[in-house]
Amino acid sequence: MSSRLPPYRGRALRLLPLAAAVLSFPQAVLAADEAAAPAAATIAGDTDAPTTPPAEAKAPARLDAVTVRANRLDKSRNDLSPVTGGSRYVFDTTSLERLPQGEATPLNQVLLQAPGVANDSYGQLHVRGDHAALQYRINGIVLPEGIASFGQTLDTRFAKSISLLTGALPAQFGERTAGVIDITTEQRVNGAVVDLYGGSHSTFNPSLQGGYSNGAVNTFGSASYLGGTLGIEPPTPGANAIHDRTTQGKAFGYGEYLLGDDTRLVGMVGFSNNRLEIPNNPGQTPDSGYLAAAGVPGFDSSQLDERQFERSLFAIGALQGISSGGVNYQLAAFERQSTISYAPDAIGDLVFNGISAAIKRKSDTFGLQADSSYDWRAGHTLRVGALATLENDRADNTATVFPTTPAQADGSCPPGSTTSDSGACLSGGPITIVDNNPKNHNLLLAAYVQEQWDLSASLRLNLGLRYDYLDAYVSAQQLSPRVGLIWTLSPATTFHIGYARYFTPPSNELIASSSLAKFANTSNAPEVTQNSPVQPERSHYVDIGAVQKLGEHLTVGVDTYYKYIRNVQDEGQFGQALTFAPFNYEQGHVYGIELTSAYRVGKFSSYLNLARSRAQATRVTSGEFNFAPDELAYIRDHYIYLDHDQSLTVSAGASYELAKTTFGFAATYGSGLRADPPEGLSPNGVKLRPNTQVDLFATRDVNLGAAIGDVGLRLAVINVLDRSNIIHDGSGIGVGAAQYGPRAAVYFGISKRFGDLGG
Repeated sequence: MSSRLPPYRGRALRLLPLAAAVLSFPQAVLAADEAAAPAAATIAGDTDAPTTPPAEAKAPARLDAVTVRANRLDKSRNDLSPVTGGSRYVFDTTSLERLPQGEATPLNQVLLQAPGVANDSYGQLHVRGDHAALQYRINGIVLPEGIASFGQTLDTRFAKSISLLTGALPAQFGERTAGVIDITTEQRVNGAVVDLYGGSHSTFNPSLQGGYSNGAVNTFGSASYLGGTLGIEPPTPGANAIHDRTTQGKAFGYGEYLLGDDTRLVGMVGFSNNRLEIPNNPGQTPDSGYLAAAGVPGFDSSQLDERQFERSLFAIGALQGISSGGVNYQLAAFERQSTISYAPDAIGDLVFNGISAAIKRKSDTFGLQADSSYDWRAGHTLRVGALATLENDRADNTATVFPTTPAQADGSCPPGSTTSDSGACLSGGPITIVDNNPKNHNLLLAAYVQEQWDLSASLRLNLGLRYDYLDAYVSAQQLSPRVGLIWTLSPATTFHIGYARYFTPPSNELIASSSLAKFANTSNAPEVTQNSPVQPERSHYVDIGAVQKLGEHLTVGVDTYYKYIRNVQDEGQFGQALTFAPFNYEQGHVYGIELTSAYRVGKFSSYLNLARSRAQATRVTSGEFNFAPDELAYIRDHYIYLDHDQSLTVSAGASYELAKTTFGFAATYGSGLRADPPEGLSPNGVKLRPNTQVDLFATRDVNLGAAIGDVGLRLAVINVLDRSNIIHDGSGIGVGAAQYGPRAAVYFGISKRFGDLGG
């Protein structure tokens, strides 16, 4: 039995090496078009507003020629990225600072304040009922997908603004389309900020940011360290986790050089290094047969020592500008390397799970991206682009297992063998199996063309076509039409409708069929030996919504969507390591509705987002070895809820400035993810209890005298109600362990600015 799972899910752990919105507090605005959107606005609903506030909002008071040239290039870059038929939610600089933990908020926690974003464990997010399928971009450039991991690889601190795009997206967005997270970086600043942040759970989170701008040269950098005793959501509901220490370091650098009035070179690098202890669940009982075969008298599950190490490194170079003919363009090259290493407890994993496996996964991706736009006649904008990536992967496992032998005709084990608690006949002591699976030259090609047509002053149509070609574990291709329409009925009312055909390649974290054969006649042999290749997901997506301003201070919005899917992609954690294995359902559907509202008057502002969704699928068609035979049979004949389905998600917040101190709160509510019922077979058949988290904060700038000057102070209270929020109970498809959210915690921060850091 697993040290972290209930007995009825212990089977999954034996497969270890095989599976080895309206957000801006001070300026919440929903805009119908670019002219209606003020600087630093938060936008919900389909718009053509820039993905970031205009650079003038942060520029020096005197706009010299270099600044004007840079601002013109910023606008050119924004013109490459339309949004038609979907929704955009923007966190500007002030929005980020008005979150309870400010810029120390992990990126996934920032996005939870957007409508339709559901929380999961290990840093995962689910946007509109999809499992992950999130695409990250920095200044409009795709950041290649790394190996799915717990630790956050991007730090909120280097962002000037963060946009979340969802719905029926235009043709330039492909592959991961549940949500596109576009981060615009800080730039053209002179100064630095030092921040010391920490508190409960021995948290120590210092950071340093700084920038230098001198004519045509602009640089910006950010570095942070995080140490504490709450690295991963623990399997126990108490305030203090057992064996959960973490150390994490992140760094980001940006540099640009203006080559002339209309051209610039840009370079970006990022690095993260996360060390995590995997928390323990005390009081679990090891398998008596495994203990005997290993020659161990017993093992205390609270003393397990499992660890995970995660590293990510990326580099981006780009040439961006405006041609003499008026074409806006950006050409970029990028590379990303990511590695995950899981170190087991050599004895503990073996006696609880029948396997102790050291797992290492590595991904190295190179890519080229080109985007362009051209206003070829009045009311018409043509956009054309392409993307190419080449990915090399490795999945290396070194596993210790017990050899097994078939039972006798009467069902008993042969003489001299040992019987495990699951009934397996163990024929000897531990043996080692090396199972390394490299897969190189995974190729993805994409190209798109789209036409934006202003039919009238109030009606805009965007027509697009995208082609994707995949040659990796499987070969596939698709031609995908996109259509989006925006109708500005009045200055206060905007309506949008969009359709998109999507093609989503599988993550390259697959298990070769040879792995199954290597573990035949061992304690890690799966009940099902079928392992069909994971296929790309193909879907039809429709999005309809409207935004309405009610008077000067209140804005509301509604958005509905429906997605029909073939080869539904999902992922599960089928072992102790915090890595995920993808698989397909034959077909499924996701649909829902989102309601957003924002109110601002004077120094008070608030927002409220509600989202209902449903995500279901049927018939497992790949990665079958991860399932028990009875589960496969049930899912073959029934539509089941996906494990990440959450029917109701709510986010809300408010802030008020009183006597130079800003007070506020942010709250989230989830009706509960899915789990297996205690009795009977119905995978993901029940809903876990709801979870609620309310966070409070207060910020103030104080002057500490001429020697020190002004410093910023922050007080944050997380989960002020001290609720024990269960995320998973250890059951459900692909759920490796129980997880609970953080209990009440108090954090304090002090920061000092030097010079002009923007914002």
